[in-house]
Amino acid sequence: MYKTLIRPILFQFDPEKVHHFTFGMISFLNKIPGVSALIRSIYQVNNPKLEREVFGLKFNNPVGLAAGLDKDAKIYNELNNFGFGFIEIGTITPKPQDGNPKKRLFRLKEDKGIINRMGFNNSGVQVAVERLKKNKGVLIGGNIGKNKVTPNDRAVEDYKICFNALYDYVDYFVVNVSSPNTPNLRELQDKEPLTELLSTLQTLNQQKSKTKPILLKIAPDLTNEQLMDIIDIVQDTKIAGVIATNTTISREGLQSTNQKETGGLSGQPLKKRSTEVIRFLHEKSNGAFPIIGVGGIHTAEDALEKLNAGASLVQVYTGFIYEGPKLVKDINKAILKTCQNK
Repeated sequence: MYKTLIRPILFQFDPEKVHHFTFGMISFLNKIPGVSALIRSIYQVNNPKLEREVFGLKFNNPVGLAAGLDKDAKIYNELNNFGFGFIEIGTITPKPQDGNPKKRLFRLKEDKGIINRMGFNNSGVQVAVERLKKNKGVLIGGNIGKNKVTPNDRAVEDYKICFNALYDYVDYFVVNVSSPNTPNLRELQDKEPLTELLSTLQTLNQQKSKTKPILLKIAPDLTNEQLMDIIDIVQDTKIAGVIATNTTISREGLQSTNQKETGGLSGQPLKKRSTEVIRFLHEKSNGAFPIIGVGGIHTAEDALEKLNAGASLVQVYTGFIYEGPKLVKDINKAILKTCQNK
């Protein structure tokens, strides 16, 4: 029904306007008595064999929603009804910011992709905190970044502000230095500044009553040499793991007319490269740390491919938009089937 009826209608309109409309509808429908329970009955797959313990956290299933969809933690409780094992909010910055000028979100229908140059548009960390106080048991990841106006030599302070503010309200943190849509942000992926940033956050983490997992989200555009640096940094700073990968600046093999738009490309064109990065990190590190695999997951088989390459968990975003909420159920059922066949 989603792909044959709902999606064709939604795809007639501006993607960002559709995003806000869809959020409004999901929020409205879940306020109707019985609707939340109905959605859960349709989409959730509950089975102990789906449970995973990764970086000290227990996940009901290994399929999460990637950062970027619910940036401001507006409807994470409602989205969780669709069967996710965890929801990642953000990217959150210390101060509110509008992001880049519109139009900044583009569908690539022929390629089953999306290009975005949103620019960390969000309402700021304090607004997110107030919304997270209403959490009804959802396992939450907090994806944090720096404000656009903050120079790179002071970026650490922005990450510290977000870490401290969100600490009581998220289960794990994700350090985002890999978005292509904030000027010079990716320079923080270089070995020296990245080591300093992660070490500072780990020091802050260890001063808390209980440490929380810190993950690093990396770009798919890194070279093998840079990926080897990432392995060294993860092991040196003792962070919990890596999310592979963010959006790409590559435009190789695209068919859509929107391919020339600047920004980060997500969706099916990213599938092959993100899996390559997962496999490289897993093999070269000898499985030394968990990896959350994300990028181009549009089918259950795509998710299994990521898991077989070395990912402990997976996340969807663009595939969720193109394929609909049934994708989460399909992935969980496929994972369950592989468990039963072992």
